[in-house]
Amino acid sequence: MTQPVLSGSIQRRLLILLFCASALLAVLLYFVVQSVARQVAQQSQDNILAASALSVIDSARSVDGEVIVDLPYSALSMLDSVTDERVFYVVRFGEDVLTGYAELPRPPLSKARQTAYMSADFLGEEVRIASVSRSFSADLGRDRLEVSVAQTLSGQRQTLARSSRLALGVGAGFFALAAVLAWLTARATIRPLDRLAASVSRRGPTDLRPVTAAVPQEMAPLVTSLNGFMSRLEASLNRSEDFIAEAAHRVRTPLAVVRTKAEIIQRHIRKPENKAAMREMIGAIDESSRTAGQLLDHAMVSFRLDSLAQEKVDLASLVNDMVERLRPVAEIAEIDLVIVRSDPASIQGDGILLQNALRNLLDNAIKYSPADTRVEIRLTKGDTGISLQVCDEGRGFPKTGDADLAERFTRGDNVHGIVGSGLGLTIARDVATAHGGRLILENNAGGGACASLFFPSS
Repeated sequence: MTQPVLSGSIQRRLLILLFCASALLAVLLYFVVQSVARQVAQQSQDNILAASALSVIDSARSVDGEVIVDLPYSALSMLDSVTDERVFYVVRFGEDVLTGYAELPRPPLSKARQTAYMSADFLGEEVRIASVSRSFSADLGRDRLEVSVAQTLSGQRQTLARSSRLALGVGAGFFALAAVLAWLTARATIRPLDRLAASVSRRGPTDLRPVTAAVPQEMAPLVTSLNGFMSRLEASLNRSEDFIAEAAHRVRTPLAVVRTKAEIIQRHIRKPENKAAMREMIGAIDESSRTAGQLLDHAMVSFRLDSLAQEKVDLASLVNDMVERLRPVAEIAEIDLVIVRSDPASIQGDGILLQNALRNLLDNAIKYSPADTRVEIRLTKGDTGISLQVCDEGRGFPKTGDADLAERFTRGDNVHGIVGSGLGLTIARDVATAHGGRLILENNAGGGACASLFFPSS
């Protein structure tokens, strides 16, 4: 059977796309969580710095023309109570530094913007600075009182590092969950294709019914095309079988007439060489007639296999009837047909097809058996199934290549000189297969061959 050209796996492509999308979302989630954590940490620190600066500026007062600022303990303790950070501050009145670190960078403030924040380097460390300003009156005049409070960022970095690890864990967990969901999604997406393939693969070689199972909308064109193809194939096969049957029927009748005329002419021929030539011609006519007959039988079997009848068939009665029908033919060939064993047995199936299969096995046994021998028929019923065996004392099957003897028009290499078409075993095999059984071919130890139809117990 020709294998299709593969261009990759739909499931693999879908998984790759879903995995890539999951990885992209996981990376995006990592950066979003990290950004939110950084913003929250920054905002929390800014709020604490601004509250500390406001606490300092609220403590300012004017005494004897001077601006006095008392640094509340709580103003700076709230900063170093969270982490072991260094804290800096500066208080300015206008452009004059009242106390603190005069070199501390000064965030830009304005009348409209009385609170400002900035990050800068101070004394070799990166710090975050919050400045708060307020209009203040003193004896020297009215000016703006500005308080700046700064804190180093090592604690914030540690917090951000923990947040980064948390974000990484969240991203990895999201990717793992998304990967599992992607695999389940891919399997669920491919499952209708698997069901369709399994439904078609379970069918027999002659089952060309349209696919009627429910399928997703995207698969409807495929199923429609498949049903159309099977419909055209079934029509083509039916035309071929009808043609073979009609041709065999039309050929067989004229051949019978020609054979009769040839036998009449043979009786009036005196020369030995002419008689031999006429015998060869009669043999060729017999072979053609037999081939036409078996082609007709094969066409009938193929037709009935498409709509197999289901009735109870008494195999013992079928064997007795067929043996009695072929006994005159066997007696002409000086062969004795003997039913050695006939167990009561029956199966559900097509009686006409089973009769045709047995007739072909008996016909082969009679044809290939020498005179003064016997053909034995055994019908046995056991625990594993029913066996209908036909054994002869003829040439037997070839020692090599017997596995292909049931193929169409195939004959063994030891049957030269015997008329045959190579369809008898094909018919028997097809009938056995249609009934859930098989055809078994084997040679007898003492010579001859056995062909068996085996039907397993239902």
